[in-house]
Order: sequence, then structure tokens, then C-alpha cells
Amino acid sequence: MPKQIRDRVALYLQDKHPIREGMKYVQYAEQRGFEAVWQAESRLVRDAIVPMSAFAAVTERIKVGSGVINNWTRNAAIIAATFSTLDDLAPGRVICGVGAWWEPLASKVGVDRRKPLKAMREVVTVVRRLLAMERVTFHGEFVNVTDIELDIVHGERKPKRVPIYIGATGDQMMELSGEIADGVVLNYLVSPDYNKKAMQLLAQGAARAGRTLNDVDKPQLVVCSVDRDRSKALDNARELVTQYLGQQPHIMKASGVSQELLDRINKVLTWPATEEQIRQAMKLVPNEVVQLITASGTPDECRAKVREYVDNGCTCPILYPLGDDVKLMIDTFAGGYS
Repeated sequence: MPKQIRDRVALYLQDKHPIREGMKYVQYAEQRGFEAVWQAESRLVRDAIVPMSAFAAVTERIKVGSGVINNWTRNAAIIAATFSTLDDLAPGRVICGVGAWWEPLASKVGVDRRKPLKAMREVVTVVRRLLAMERVTFHGEFVNVTDIELDIVHGERKPKRVPIYIGATGDQMMELSGEIADGVVLNYLVSPDYNKKAMQLLAQGAARAGRTLNDVDKPQLVVCSVDRDRSKALDNARELVTQYLGQQPHIMKASGVSQELLDRINKVLTWPATEEQIRQAMKLVPNEVVQLITASGTPDECRAKVREYVDNGCTCPILYPLGDDVKLMIDTFAGGYS
């Protein structure tokens, strides 16, 4: 029997591990009581759907989410068909996480991310209706479908229980998520205090739809570098933090990082940054900044930091393991964080 834990907690996997190795980690997380696994789909590295299928096939209880696919390169009908198929594999366990993608990648592959709010609203609307087994005609600016439905040739035709979560970063997308989504995937590498504004925006959006903040699930990606050797844990996180300081200075400043440090980092890093530049810039990043925006350090320190995110609105931390010992991170949170 899996160990039941009181606190909600999930695992986040990107592309560091071979998929078969990731499958074993997901099985272990399920055994230790984790609620969900979210598979990243960032850059042109690893498609989310293939590993999601693999994870679903070797588990029985844990939920499997996309963290997140974009709403541009798969049209709404294909997104609905894909997640309906995943639900066939793991009924009631699949989560459709979708985001608006980012630059400069989108334009490099020919995607014009104009009117991202309207595009997201149209995609979510049509995907949800198709998963509800409706026959849909919708003529919008970005989604145009005529008299279509999910074709269930064999088996019972019934609505699919696939919640839709939006990976939101900007203020307006956060409000939209509160209005139309089942949940929002909050970003990582922000301070817990940064969540306060997100909660206000989600509440405003929810109110537009006659809902409250409590009606919106709010899982959050949290970078987690745990090691019994505190110095090793912090160094494992420092490289990622350093790159983010250079790439997303506006978010870092909003999280409480000083402008002086951001300026010093900016003098060292170009874009794209070389490995040598990153190593030089890492020397400028103190432990305090690493621990401000990540859950890094000893097991007790990591649990305490995750509690801060939960205290500031996160409903389920989605832990992104940076260290080599993924099972240690899973074990660290197998009993929760309270």
C-alpha cells in the first residue's frame, strides 16, 4: 500500500533523466504518497506527451500532468483528442496543463504570439467543450472548427474528467486563469512573497466568473535541491539561479533580489550565456539569494521553505529535483512538509 501523506505534493520532471529512469522515479513517488507528476515541455527538448504516457502506463494512482504544453503548435481539436486518449490510458488521472509559450523560441519556429489572452481563452473553451463530448462549432480569431466532436467509435461515450490548468506568469494571464481555468501552475524561481500578487490577480479573475480564489487550484513549481551536505545542495541550485538572474531580472527584482546584484550579473552574462560566463557569475550569487527563490539545503531547510510557498497560496508544491539523488528528495517530502 502506498504511504498516505497529509500534505499535497507532486514531482516535476524535465529532461535530465532518461525516460525509463523517470518512470522508476514516478513509481517510487507513487509508492511514497505523491499526488501527481508533471512533465515539462520547454524549448525543443522533450515532448511532454510521450513521457506522460509512459508514466501513466506504469502507475495506478498518481495523477499525470503536462507542465506545460503550449496552445499554439497543437490545435484545440488535437489537444482534446490527445488528452482524451491519455484519459483512456489513465482514467481520471490526467491533467492538461497549457501555457502561452515564450520568446524567442515561438517566433523562431514561425509562431506569432499575438493576442495571447484571446488565443488562450479560445483554446481552453474549445478543448473543454470537446472533452465534455459536445459537438462543437466555434469561429474565433485563433480557433476555427465546424461541427466536430471527439469520435468514440468503441466504448462508452461519456465526458472526460480532464481538468485544464494554465501555466501563467504575466498579470493578465493570471487573471484569465482565475476566470476560466480549473487551476493555475504557478512559476518557479520566485520568492514565496511573490505569490501574494498572484493570489490577488487570480481572485480578481475568479470573481469575474462568479467564483472565489478557493475554486482555483494553485499548484506551484518549486526548485528543490536537497542534500545532507548543505554546501553541495546550495551549489547544485546556484547554477540554475544564476542563469535565471540573468534571463529574468524583472521577476528576480520583484522577488526581492537587489538591483545591485542584478547589475553585476548582467555585466558578466551575455545571451545566450557561455558555460564560462555562468561559472564566473555563480561566484557573485550568495547563499541567501539561492535560498530566497528555491528550496535548497538540508531536508529540514527544504521542507521549511516549501511551507513558505504553501503559506503564501500554493496548494500543491510541484518539486523540481536538482540534485542527483531524486529518491532522497522524494523521501524528504514523503511525510509532507507540515
